[in-house]
Amino acid sequence: MQPEDLWAPWRMAYLRGLDQQRDVLLAADPAAARDTSDRNFLAAYWRSPDLDEAHLVILRDASGLILLNRYPYANGHLLVALGDARPTLLDYDPPQRDAFWRLVETAFALMRHALAPQGINFGINEGTAAGAGVPEHLHAHLVPRWNADTNFMSVIPGVRVIPASLEAVAASYRESLRTMPAPRVG
Repeated sequence: MQPEDLWAPWRMAYLRGLDQQRDVLLAADPAAARDTSDRNFLAAYWRSPDLDEAHLVILRDASGLILLNRYPYANGHLLVALGDARPTLLDYDPPQRDAFWRLVETAFALMRHALAPQGINFGINEGTAAGAGVPEHLHAHLVPRWNADTNFMSVIPGVRVIPASLEAVAASYRESLRTMPAPRVG
């Protein structure tokens, strides 16, 4: 059985953008171009609060970010990361881990309020062997789920159907952030 091809031309623009960023860095500072932290989009987003809307950041606080995953497993897939980039959970000190978990809890509350999913997958991929796409910057994934959201497209051709635009989902999250009650802590 041969795998089916799925054409995703938007992906090439993303990959070329990474190459262009590397080329600009290399021209400006060859040593910096070898530093993987400059290819860490989470760190770049942290350094650019004025671009939060374009970067699909839903919430920014003094410690970190909650943002939409640009390449979601399901509609409304959120990422949670601290501003300080470290590769593993235990590289953060206890107050930083507390701040991380508070952001994760806020993301859970926000997802439930904005999307009312029937379930939520939650996980952290620590290290490349575990599937981390940005191994130098620990982050959590929250994926909303609904009964029967895995339809024939996922089962037969292995394709995900994302039914709403990222911008529409971001707007829904931002509206919920303004109207939802504060998450309970403790």
